[in-house]
Amino acid sequence: RFTKEDNAQARKLFEKAVALDPNYAHAWQEIGRMHYRDARFGWTDTPDQSLALAEELAQKTLAINDADAFAYGTLSLVYMARRQHEKAIAYGEKALALAPNFADVQAAIALPFLYSGRPEEAIELVKKAMRLSPYYPAWYLPVLGHAYRLTEQYKEAIDALESWRARANPRSELPYIMLAFTYVEAGRGEAAQVAVSEILKRKPKASIEGYARSKFFAYKDPAEIKRALDSLRKAGLPESPPLPLPDKPSIAVLPFDNLSGDPEQEYLADGISETIISSLSKIPKMFVIARNSTFTYKDKPVKVQQVSRELGVRYVLEGSVQKAGDRIRVTAQLVDATTGNHIWSERYDRELKDIFAVQDEITKKIITALQVKLTEGEQVRTAAKGTNNLEAYLKCLQANEYLNRGNIQRNALAKQLAKEAVALDPEYAWAYYVIARTHQLDMWHGTTKSPKASLAKAMELLQKAIVLDDTFAEAYSELGFLFSIEKQHDKALALGEKAVALNPNSAESHLRLGKIFVFAHRWEESIPEYKTAMRLNPIPPVLYFWSLGLSYGALGQYEEAITWCEKAVHQEPDSFFAHLMMAVVYSWSGRDEDARAEAAEVLRINPQFSLEKFEKKAGKPLVDALRKAGLK
Repeated sequence: RFTKEDNAQARKLFEKAVALDPNYAHAWQEIGRMHYRDARFGWTDTPDQSLALAEELAQKTLAINDADAFAYGTLSLVYMARRQHEKAIAYGEKALALAPNFADVQAAIALPFLYSGRPEEAIELVKKAMRLSPYYPAWYLPVLGHAYRLTEQYKEAIDALESWRARANPRSELPYIMLAFTYVEAGRGEAAQVAVSEILKRKPKASIEGYARSKFFAYKDPAEIKRALDSLRKAGLPESPPLPLPDKPSIAVLPFDNLSGDPEQEYLADGISETIISSLSKIPKMFVIARNSTFTYKDKPVKVQQVSRELGVRYVLEGSVQKAGDRIRVTAQLVDATTGNHIWSERYDRELKDIFAVQDEITKKIITALQVKLTEGEQVRTAAKGTNNLEAYLKCLQANEYLNRGNIQRNALAKQLAKEAVALDPEYAWAYYVIARTHQLDMWHGTTKSPKASLAKAMELLQKAIVLDDTFAEAYSELGFLFSIEKQHDKALALGEKAVALNPNSAESHLRLGKIFVFAHRWEESIPEYKTAMRLNPIPPVLYFWSLGLSYGALGQYEEAITWCEKAVHQEPDSFFAHLMMAVVYSWSGRDEDARAEAAEVLRINPQFSLEKFEKKAGKPLVDALRKAGLK
């Protein structure tokens, strides 16, 4: 019976048996078989340890009875799960020789054959088992169905798997997993989606990531692993397990739809969403997902339950904006995404100049609905808008939209628009912050004649923004980061810590505080900040991944470092910095050949890369690692 609970119960019974008779060989190997199942089906957090126990107990069985075919069968399955297929087949053939007419041995050993790329032989083994045992147990059917699938006999595969589903424990998700990817390959996409919904009812944390880590797909050919996972992906199985809900009201504000019929008005819809996010994020009693993550759903059909699962929030705000002349219509609805129930919805038909009041009202309604009580100081901070000049606000919204696109031409336009906003309202803190960011991007893009002058100008503008609004967390964190570049680490740290105190929901501020720690060579302290940033921004840009990887690498935790840098490279294969940091981490860990391969990728993306120029920005350990990787 293929459930975690049944497996655990069976193991306990066999353990009682060996307690009564320590020389009961068959019971020892059955305990080992239970540990194998834990590893194979993802029922343990330590699959390698479970496989080691299974092997140890099979060997213990053979020490008592060296003719126990089941023990050889267990060893065959253990080596199959480890993808050591030659050993798996050798032990399997030993088991078959010892028990040529034992049905269960025939059916079990079919598994190593099908995973080794020999599905035709697996089919014959299961058919023989069925002839030997006409009233065969249900578990023969998935082995047969799997083998038929590998030979592209989809009708036979589905018949076997559906028969298994009918006979299996109704609490088990395993029949639905195998049916899901088989349905996809047979062209039955709708049935595959239904199967995935059944998987998630039984195992809410099921994910592509989880099955990729498990021993479930033990194919000899890596292409078969990819094929199975891609089929589950097409069937709709989520990429990652759901994030746990925070212990305080949590919300994701999705990008509002632009219903104006004019793509040029997109910035207005985006700006309203961002302003609501910004206002809510200033409330320490709430947990608010960052813009970068929520905007990954822009222009995509998405269910709120999916958002809840992927971002780890209970509530989702959806809305739309329609502008016609000087009039604006804003709709908003708050949903409990864990149940799909609507909490409230509202439509606002106002003049465009009333946009500030609309945003403020939506924010207040959310706070009230989620029963969040604010202190007087929090109320003031949440209500602050920075300007009453509509035109200055709209120019800053558009400038911010250009900044988010991150290219040289848009950066220049953003700078011009933000300067125009300052001309309209010289007391507008956000406008100074936007201009400061454009000067900083000039440095990164290499579009300034004097990086030093651009850095000084950015710092000056950020200080001006803070004078105008002393609650502006992002301005503090950005200024702190720039002080880090200047190697003024004490000032940098004070500003970075001030930023996260003002806005604990700011992913950017936590990320920059992590960077500030790195510049000060306080690598260990950077890691919690990066992880907090990632929880607030669960679908982050690659910067988050390679930054965390670099910190782990500097601390000598190379396995973790490589995992995070590989995530960065996988997410953005043409990211210069992802490959650069991957080369550093590989070099530090002694994987010199991999480091040289990453160095080649760095030069593919940026043929003009100069280690001499990079040395001015980076520390000696990074430069030494890159030189070892072959960069000059």
